[in-house]
Formats: sequence, C-alpha cells, structure tokens
Amino acid sequence: MPSVCFYFQVHQPYRLRRYTFFDMGQNHFYEDNDSNREILRKVAQKCYLPMNQLLMEQIEESKGRFKAAFSLTGTVLDQLEAWAPEVIESFQALAATGCVEFLSETDAHSLAFLYSAEEFRGQVAQHDARIEELFGQKPQVFRNTELIYSNDLAKCAEDMGYKAVLAEGADHILGWRSPNYVYQPASCSKIKLLLKNYRLSDDIAFRFSNKQWPEFPLTAEKFAAWVHEAGMAAGDVLNLFMDYETFGEHHGESTGIFQFMKALPDCVLNHPDFDFRTPSEVADSYAPVASLDIPHYVSWADAARDLSAWVGNDLQNDAIEAAYRLESRVKALHNADMLRTWRRLQTSDHFYYMCIREDDAVHKYFNPYGSPYNAYINYMNVLGDFELTLQKMEEEGGKPGWQPAPGSLA
Repeated sequence: MPSVCFYFQVHQPYRLRRYTFFDMGQNHFYEDNDSNREILRKVAQKCYLPMNQLLMEQIEESKGRFKAAFSLTGTVLDQLEAWAPEVIESFQALAATGCVEFLSETDAHSLAFLYSAEEFRGQVAQHDARIEELFGQKPQVFRNTELIYSNDLAKCAEDMGYKAVLAEGADHILGWRSPNYVYQPASCSKIKLLLKNYRLSDDIAFRFSNKQWPEFPLTAEKFAAWVHEAGMAAGDVLNLFMDYETFGEHHGESTGIFQFMKALPDCVLNHPDFDFRTPSEVADSYAPVASLDIPHYVSWADAARDLSAWVGNDLQNDAIEAAYRLESRVKALHNADMLRTWRRLQTSDHFYYMCIREDDAVHKYFNPYGSPYNAYINYMNVLGDFELTLQKMEEEGGKPGWQPAPGSLA
C-alpha cells in the first residue's frame, strides 16, 4: 500500500531594520519589528489560520485518515507567541488530533551544522524542548535547515536518537533510483532517509498558479491521478515537502489553492491502495531498499540544490564566518540576551539575501534590502555593533550597558 507523506515547513525570520555605520555604538535595536509584525500577521491571516482550519476539517472528515507533519522554527514560534498566539493554539489543536507530527530542526533556522557541532546540538536541543512543551510531542524525525543534508548530517542525527531524517530527492544524488522509497544513509545502521519527490512537490509549491505551465490548471483529481500513477509504478511512499506559505501567501486564495487542498485528500484516498502517513509512521512502516551515499551537501534551494544560496560568494562567507567567530566569546558571558541575539543573527535568511545569481527572481522576491550588497552592509553593521557590545560586556564583567526594547533583538 503506497503512502503519501505531507510535510510543511513553517518559518519567518526576524528581518533586520536599516542599520547604518552611524548607528553603531549608538543604537542597539536591530530588528525591524514593525515590518516583522506586519508580515507575520498578514501571513497568519492569509495562510496559517485558514490552512490549519482546512487541515483540521480534513482530519475530522476523513476520520483520521488524513495526516501531515510540520516543522516550526524557533523564530516563527517567537513571533507567533508575540503577535498571533491564536496560531499557536490552532497548531496545538492539530497536535491534539494525533494525526499531525512535529519535527526537529535548528531553533534559529541556522547553518550551525556547517560551522559548530556544539552550537548545532544546542539549538536542536532547545528546539526539541520547545516543541515538546508547546505540542506535547518529543520530535522523532529530524530535518535540517533548508533540507541541508549529507552523510555526516545523517550520522549526527542518528547519534542524537532520531529515527529518520529528511532530504531533497535531487537527481544528482539519486541517479537511476527513485525518491519514492525509504533509504539507509551511508555509514548509519538505524536511522532512515526520507527523500522529497521534488517534481510532485514543486507542482504544488511553485507551478500551481503558473498559467504558462502546460498542466495549468492543476486540479485535485489530476494531481491525485499523478500520485496514484507514480505510487503504483514503483515505490512505497511519495514525500510531498514544501513551505507552508505555499497556501495563501505564495499562491493566493484567488488561485484556488485552498479548494485544491480541500479536495485532494479524498481524491487520493479514493484509491483503496493509498493512505497518508506521517514521517515517523513511514519510518516505522517501510524498510530501506538500499544504502544511499551522499558525501557532499545537498539542499532543497534553487536549481543547484546545494549550499550556494547561503555560502556561494565572498559576501556570504565573510558575514557568516564573522558571526561564528564570536561563538566562544558569546557563550563565555553566560548571558541569555546576548546568546539569543547571536543565535537570531545566525538565521540562514540573512545570508540568503546576500546571494548573487544571474537568475535570482526567487531571491529578489524574499529580499527586503533590494540588493545582496545592501544586505551584506546592513548585516555587517549590525554584527559590528553586536561585537562592540560584546567587547564592552567583557570589559565590564558580563553586565550589559544597555537594555533591549521588549521583543527586540538584543
């Protein structure tokens, strides 16, 4: 019986305010909280609340046969608790159904695995504790920031006790193999690897409202037929992984995206051989068909599906290396405010905004700065002030000479 596994990524970064060289040493409020609040509330109304309600209805109408999984970053949880607590409550209601799984990841949506094993483990532990506190689940499945994955990441996740890890089912890592099976990561003995079926996932996430797409319009019946065809041809599970903001934000309500998702579960379940399972259930249900060796990093970003979206140029590397050089000094202070500030400055979006590509329409869509160079200068000004504050606290024995505004990054 082939399964369908829906996984949704929920994330909002703390965007930085315009911060000039002349602000350094004078102004320690880094976040553009007016913009962050406005964006968060907009996305909550357009996506999170209506989509959570839709999924709840599908779970109830299917008598629990429809299932899905989420990962929510620590940065989006912070913002939801501050500005849209009703969204947290709606996720808690989904958790209470027993049909929704919450996954583990880095709390700050960071690239910590690439730079600091200690910091990576600390963020993951922080995130897991928060998920368990909010939703009553101890995460059993790990997904790294932006699905960044390699053999080393899988081994680390196995050592941390997870039963499965997610990755992009990119052609260059699969070769002739199909993403529609469970695999065993190379050098691992227990953890299982679940791969995104990027073609079917991206039909929803990227192509749904594209009127130039030959398959437009995409109906639930058509998509379910593709799922059935792929599952019956070869495979145990079709992993449909995407940003949750796909629904209502990237594709507005007027595109029919909500009607599509409302109809899809029934269309899939109309075939008696298909069901929905969470990632943990997939890992428990299906044995690996082969070992998969992925020594180099892969991600779900851009056509390259590598790390170049975040560390592909000198601007990005200079900024991120400067941030991680501060780790030992920040932690030596044992100051919760400074640690929180430093971790939010690790959020991968800051470096994504610095990406330089010839075809960068997606990057421009998400970039609040207008150009990668402006993003770099702004970030380095903020980081420069943070380091000045750090130095002053070191000289004063760990006591800050300034106080952050409520809810601000400081």
